[in-house]
Amino acid sequence: MKKVYLYKGFERFWHWTQSLLIFFLMLTGFEIHGTYQLVGYENAVRWHDNAGWAFLILIVFTIFWHVTTGEWRQYVPTLTNVQAQMNYYLIGIFNNAPHPTGKRLLSKLNPIQRLVYFGLTIVVIPVMVISGFMYLYFNYPLQGIEIDSLMPIAYIHTVGAYVLITFVIIHLYLITTGRTLTSNLIAMITGWEEMDEHEAEEAVQDVIDSASHYVKPVNGDKKKKKKKKKKDKKDKKA
Repeated sequence: MKKVYLYKGFERFWHWTQSLLIFFLMLTGFEIHGTYQLVGYENAVRWHDNAGWAFLILIVFTIFWHVTTGEWRQYVPTLTNVQAQMNYYLIGIFNNAPHPTGKRLLSKLNPIQRLVYFGLTIVVIPVMVISGFMYLYFNYPLQGIEIDSLMPIAYIHTVGAYVLITFVIIHLYLITTGRTLTSNLIAMITGWEEMDEHEAEEAVQDVIDSASHYVKPVNGDKKKKKKKKKKDKKDKKA
């Protein structure tokens, strides 16, 4: 067994901070809807708004990090192996079948994860943020948003919230489907993913291949290699 440093520091910070904010937004959001009473309606609204701002700031920093590091490529959707991955989740996982796609440093997500995260990033999260701020500033003095009713916005925001809740529930379940019940969780805390030797070699191979493009022999080395080849040929003839 070997450990591969799969998740970088900011990646883990962003993941856990986002998780806490989403949980807090859900907690205060349900109180705003009257599902229960913990801190009172006014406090719930104020804390929900503040958490929304914190979430927006986190999104800005996360976008900057993904763009500048090239990590955005991890989320480009692909249809390759989607069927195999779906069969694994529906059937194979219960029969101890091997995982159809392995984790790599430059490709950490399986095809279904890519599709889901792409949808969340491009559709669900933007809809939640935009509808939330429309609801917050619809009557802001001199800069209010002219809308006839808040009900459509409230419905859209609520539907988006339930989509996120569904994702969180499925995500929590899939955390337990690693090598052990807690291996995926530990990896996202420490950054180190435990793999067998073959998986570890495959996980870093794309980085090695990518890095090889930045290395080339200098002229002196080329001449030495040519001389060595000529010498080897002479030795064989002899």
